Amino acid sequence: MTKLSVNLNKVALLRNTRVVGIPSVLEAAQTCVQAGAHGVTVHPRPDERHTKAADVYALAELLAATPGVELNVEGNTFPKFMEIVRQVKPTQCTLVPDSPDAFTSDHGWNLAKNAEESKRLAPVIEELKGMGIRVSLFMDADSPDIERAKEIGADRIELYTESYAATYGSEIVFERYAIAAKNAQEAGLGVNAGHDLNLKNLGARLRARYC
Repeated sequence: MTKLSVNLNKVALLRNTRVVGIPSVLEAAQTCVQAGAHGVTVHPRPDERHTKAADVYALAELLAATPGVELNVEGNTFPKFMEIVRQVKPTQCTLVPDSPDAFTSDHGWNLAKNAEESKRLAPVIEELKGMGIRVSLFMDADSPDIERAKEIGADRIELYTESYAATYGSEIVFERYAIAAKNAQEAGLGVNAGHDLNLKNLGARLRARYC
């Protein structure tokens, strides 16, 4: 069964435009859980321009009292991010290759072309899994080395779906994602998908049953 984890970053971004704490990230999480979401996702960037470290700690405490609802924390392996993850121990950690000044996540890991990335990620993945955290790697649908994610220890990949959302309705793009998901599954990887997915474009992915 496909499961939904709702990304709360934009709620945090709107909250940060003022200092009154509205809208509340915690209340948004509670609404998602009450509506039947299987989890919530946050990406605490180094500049904290949307989700803050304090949000992650508060969400972890909230969801600890909600069995079966997952916390997925996204980010690059910067020291501050790893400190948060070690303390919170979320259900899943999604590693993304964003630079500190990235406007948003805009590409996946290039494990084959950049051997240093594989070398850096492998011990991090091992540490996370040692803490009981499921690990997902952010990957492009046309990446030639999705299978390498399995080789360095990842449990899942997350397909970066911006191009799917931008070209919604294109059978060619849709097929590319279906093939990537199939390749990942055949390699023994679970498949997540995320970025610009919404009520309009999510249904086709669900009907395809590949994420």
